[in-house]
Amino acid sequence: MGKRSNMPKVERDFYPTPAHAVEPLLPHLSGSVLFSEPCCGDGALIMHLHKAGHSCILASDVAPRMNNATTVSAMRLNECRGDMFITNPPYTWKVLDPLITHLRGLAPTWLLLPADMMHNKRMSPHLEQCHKIVSVGRVKWFGSGGMENSAWYLFLDHSRGPTEFYGR
Repeated sequence: MGKRSNMPKVERDFYPTPAHAVEPLLPHLSGSVLFSEPCCGDGALIMHLHKAGHSCILASDVAPRMNNATTVSAMRLNECRGDMFITNPPYTWKVLDPLITHLRGLAPTWLLLPADMMHNKRMSPHLEQCHKIVSVGRVKWFGSGGMENSAWYLFLDHSRGPTEFYGR
């Protein structure tokens, strides 16, 4: 799963979002946000955001594990219902790379990703459209292992100057 774990990857990168990983994002969401969750999995992220007063307008996934979610690839979405996308996407590069471009082309997009990605050369074209990076710190993704430093990245379809970084 990550560099701090020897656990095998879970199919379709299904790692439910823990509540503490959402907390640093909340101050960056103004008012009551209406959002689409294109990689909803079991709906954990939606639940955490709902508790904070935000509303999911569209929950979808290629293999959803929650009721009332639409079964569709995020790459097939042609609009964002609500103000923005907020998701914990698959980290597999062949999926993530086009996903970032596609989603940010439709609406502002918050992605929960490994913090180290901001230092990754292959990520550099996407970072030109990254408006904010909000540090989360170490996230324990499952059981007794799977700890990674994570961050929320806000991608826009246009550059807005230097990326703003918010530490812990």
